[in-house]
Amino acid sequence: MADQVVLLDFWPSPFGMRVRIALAEKGVKYEYKNEDLWNKSPLLLQSNPVHKKIPVLIHNEKSVSESVIVLQYIDEVWNDKAPLLPSDPYLKSQAKFWADFVDKKIYDLGKKTWTTKGEEQEAAQKEFIECIKLLEVELGDKPFFGGETIGFVDVTLVPFYSWFTVYEKLGNFSIEPECPKFIAWAKRCLERESVSKSLPDQDKVCDFVVEMRKKLGME
Repeated sequence: MADQVVLLDFWPSPFGMRVRIALAEKGVKYEYKNEDLWNKSPLLLQSNPVHKKIPVLIHNEKSVSESVIVLQYIDEVWNDKAPLLPSDPYLKSQAKFWADFVDKKIYDLGKKTWTTKGEEQEAAQKEFIECIKLLEVELGDKPFFGGETIGFVDVTLVPFYSWFTVYEKLGNFSIEPECPKFIAWAKRCLERESVSKSLPDQDKVCDFVVEMRKKLGME
């Protein structure tokens, strides 16, 4: 009997994009369900009763939540394809460290670059650039954080690139002049079909955010 795989997601979510990339890298076929986060489905509430958030991977009627945990699950279950996490314990710990860094820094700071104003916004934008530069140092001369091929940190991080137009247009600052190495890495990732088909167009994401801001009275 074939595996039954369902992904509960929301198309502009960088956290959902991670799971899409990982499933594509592993060649896993799945049913995609795009959630309305303002009117969450009974299936989502039942599958993730604690956080009530996407993404949720439902594998043979068992649900797995929180994107980084889902990535690890996918890597362990579909282990016939190239691993996302290295087998070496030290290298594995470092990959998990940087994935944690992305979750603790990049998401929050990215959001602050366009949702705050004045000094708070300037501080967030400055720290965001500093964090991207730290990631550039970690990348070093490697094509990918995973080495010669895409790995755990790449899959965790690259979805945020689809939000860069949001950060820059709505935050009125520019990332590429400060972090050209990072942009070059993101474009290398996009050369992979697993990434290019999983990440929505930057302008589409930006249009969505502009409309959302109007609805919320932020404009």
